[in-house]
Amino acid sequence: MIIALWVLAALAAVVAVLAVVVALRPAAFRISRSTTITAPPSAVFEAVNDLRRWEAWSPWAKIDPGCKITYDGAPRGVGAVMSWSGNKKVGEGRMTITDSRPDERIRIRLEFFRPFKAANAVEFTFAPRVDQTEVTWTMTGERNFMCKGFSLICDIDEMVGKDFDKGLTQLKSVVQSSANRRAEAVHA
Repeated sequence: MIIALWVLAALAAVVAVLAVVVALRPAAFRISRSTTITAPPSAVFEAVNDLRRWEAWSPWAKIDPGCKITYDGAPRGVGAVMSWSGNKKVGEGRMTITDSRPDERIRIRLEFFRPFKAANAVEFTFAPRVDQTEVTWTMTGERNFMCKGFSLICDIDEMVGKDFDKGLTQLKSVVQSSANRRAEAVHA
């Protein structure tokens, strides 16, 4: 009986220490990735500003072919909304463009409803370079207690950052292919 009490007390102490460690972790997070695309800022901007075009480059589009996607609001830019409901890997959520400055930046409110609830801010910036555009994809938000605990075993920057890298690579391919087709049509 005494040993069982000691084991319970030790277990309670471990849980308490773990709870303190989790509680002291920063709530705010920021994930950011960039790439350079051989195309003008307007071409890259258009591929992001029109949520209907995301299916061609989004890293999550091919995870669940049966995912139900709906579009509401404006056709593109401020007020454009894309909602999705898919399998457990894709979950359910909504993106709403809240700010759209042509060839400069796009801001999006990203809401997750399933498998967990969260609301994050997403920003794409487009910086002109010589015959290229540097595009940066950033997501910021606040982690609740459960997410802070999960971050002890899984680095969200690494996990989501891989998807951002994949998406930017696909965006680069889509935009550059489109730019090449336009250039060939002009020279034909």
